[in-house]
Amino acid sequence: MRNVRPPAVADMFYPGQPAALAGAVDRLLAAVPAVDAPQPKALIVPHAGYIYSGSTAARAYALLQPWRSRIRRVVLLGPTHRVAVKGLALPQAEAFATPLGEIPLDTEAITRLAVMPQIIASDRAHALEHSLEVHLPFLQRLLDDFTLVPLAVGHASPETVAEVLDCLWDGTETLIVVSSDLSHFLPYAMAQEVDEETCRHILAFDTHIQPDQACGAFPVNGLLLTAARRGLVPTLIHRCNSGDTAGDKQRVVGYAAFAFREASHA
Repeated sequence: MRNVRPPAVADMFYPGQPAALAGAVDRLLAAVPAVDAPQPKALIVPHAGYIYSGSTAARAYALLQPWRSRIRRVVLLGPTHRVAVKGLALPQAEAFATPLGEIPLDTEAITRLAVMPQIIASDRAHALEHSLEVHLPFLQRLLDDFTLVPLAVGHASPETVAEVLDCLWDGTETLIVVSSDLSHFLPYAMAQEVDEETCRHILAFDTHIQPDQACGAFPVNGLLLTAARRGLVPTLIHRCNSGDTAGDKQRVVGYAAFAFREASHA
């Protein structure tokens, strides 16, 4: 029997019924103003429930629409919230499922990564992790046929993450997505200040982002390192927090989306 990682946060972070989920994603994407922009090589996208960060995520993912048939592989990195990991964890599953269907994993790419010392195999690290799962319905609605390389990132240096990204960098058929929210549970005004400063550091390729600034700090830092080396140009697409969308302004979570493009296409 095929080993498929089933959805863990359907009906919690996003609608659990296929039609409702497709409709929710499509409405979020339809609300994004049309932008004529070159293809991004990498994105940083938040991973909260859709009522909180879905509108920010949609602004990043809408950029993929013109390239839906070109992008054939997505390398998706997100932080671990439930299982401690040293390094980066690949699942042993052959596919990831959402209510919209199954996404096959890229077995050739996973074989390439498996020999790297910072890579471990752990279905447990992925089983209940939402930081990767919430992105999949957006990718399923926007892209044609694609494979997935899902990496749950624990404590890892920028260099070790960058090595993994460099291994799979390839051409325009490969998209890199790093999943990260920003500050957590600060008052609204303080969160705005902290998140604005964090965004400045990201745009400056500062690889010393800390987990209290961005919960996906470890994969973010790795992306920033290799993106700087490769001359990519970052753009802040959108920034807000849960107090702007659907939450209490006394304790908010920050969200931002970034695109990274080749300098010749920026």
